[in-house]
Amino acid sequence: MSGMRVFVGIDLGSTTTKAVILDDDEQVVGRGITNSRSNYDVACAIVRDEAFVRARFSMTGERMRRDPALGHVSDLFLPLLERHFRRQQHLALLASLRKSMLAAADTPRHRPYHEELSRTIEDIVDRMIERAQEHFAEGAARKSDFFRDIAAADYMHLAEERGNPKGITFETLCSMFDAAILVVENTIEEDAFNAHIRQALEAALPGVRASRPHPPGVPPGGDGDGAAPGALDLARYADALTRAIDDVRSVELIEAATVGTGYGRQRLPFPKEQIRSEILCHGLGAHAMFPKTRTVLDIGGQDTKAIQVDAEGIVTSFQMNDRCAAGCGRYLGYIADEMNLGLHELGPLAQQSHHRVKINSTCTVFAGAELRDRLALGQKREDILAGLHRAIILRAMSLLARSGGIADEFTFTGGVARNAAAVAALRDLVLENYGERTLNISHESIYTGALGAALFAVRAEKKAAA
Repeated sequence: MSGMRVFVGIDLGSTTTKAVILDDDEQVVGRGITNSRSNYDVACAIVRDEAFVRARFSMTGERMRRDPALGHVSDLFLPLLERHFRRQQHLALLASLRKSMLAAADTPRHRPYHEELSRTIEDIVDRMIERAQEHFAEGAARKSDFFRDIAAADYMHLAEERGNPKGITFETLCSMFDAAILVVENTIEEDAFNAHIRQALEAALPGVRASRPHPPGVPPGGDGDGAAPGALDLARYADALTRAIDDVRSVELIEAATVGTGYGRQRLPFPKEQIRSEILCHGLGAHAMFPKTRTVLDIGGQDTKAIQVDAEGIVTSFQMNDRCAAGCGRYLGYIADEMNLGLHELGPLAQQSHHRVKINSTCTVFAGAELRDRLALGQKREDILAGLHRAIILRAMSLLARSGGIADEFTFTGGVARNAAAVAALRDLVLENYGERTLNISHESIYTGALGAALFAVRAEKKAAA
């Protein structure tokens, strides 16, 4: 069995926990994210395993690209394999959810109607399994990649259909789910890649045909067995694909060093010497993504950080709003709940505004009242949301000014960096106050802190070995 040294960074945020895995060359080989908040030890274990799963998929892709027989199918096969893998994971979690709810149904409280309740639970979970095929079908668009979000949406819809005010009520079914999901979230699946990859491979291979350009050496008539022109039959590559995956499974990933950071870093299950400030980690992570970065703005779930770094990614000054969630992701979440919208819907709706409303307060305590007042006055949701996004960014601009302003190359990180309306408001306000600036936003910006932590892990290991 061969081995590969890796370095792990974990960022324990207020809403999500992220992990990044680096190799000896400081290249990212895996990332993971979870919204599990049952307890910090569990969140760390889950996100760590997810990052290792991603690392295995990354290694599988690299192994296929090096193989002359598989290189031309890697781009088609890997997304297909991962989709089937995620479906297998989802089905395993549904089985755990079923077991937990059936156990809860077999208690003295529910014994008078135990049989009916058990049948109802079985029926709901069976239908959730059927929906799983749709969630992970080719081209399916899921509103979330987190099991809890997908399962809760499916379960609540089905429970509402089955609830009976004169029998097993909707409220009873909801309470069963709420208790069971905590059990499921606290169950750590060891080595998920090996647990599901075989079934995923078997599901991905049989009879699969996909339209794509002709690979080298394949006649124009197709890929054999009567396939249509341009079709590729992956089943003929089964042996080579199996060998590639077995090769990846045989590689031991040796965790050389781990560093943790984030809003909840003091609760991470690591020794003190393995903990770093989130300011330092975000500064170094942003520098690694964009080496010319000198100013970093991070808006997370619970706080906002304005950071200045030098040419080496070392923090020279910072300002941080950590007294409340005003102007942060939690605030946007509260607004989404008030408007009965998904968090992901806020940005696109705000961008439809033609007359932005001026918002007087970004205090979470007063936001609901002001929001209801403005809606009662007939103001449009999109105009109110546009004003809210600008108000959030105005608070961030104040922190940036106090930290030293905005240098020419400026990087925006954190979950809110994925919100298009927040990005647009930031661009406008930077232009108004500082003129033209280069604004960097990575699609992987939510992992910036974890990346910085992983880089600190590499440095700590090298220093110890020197």
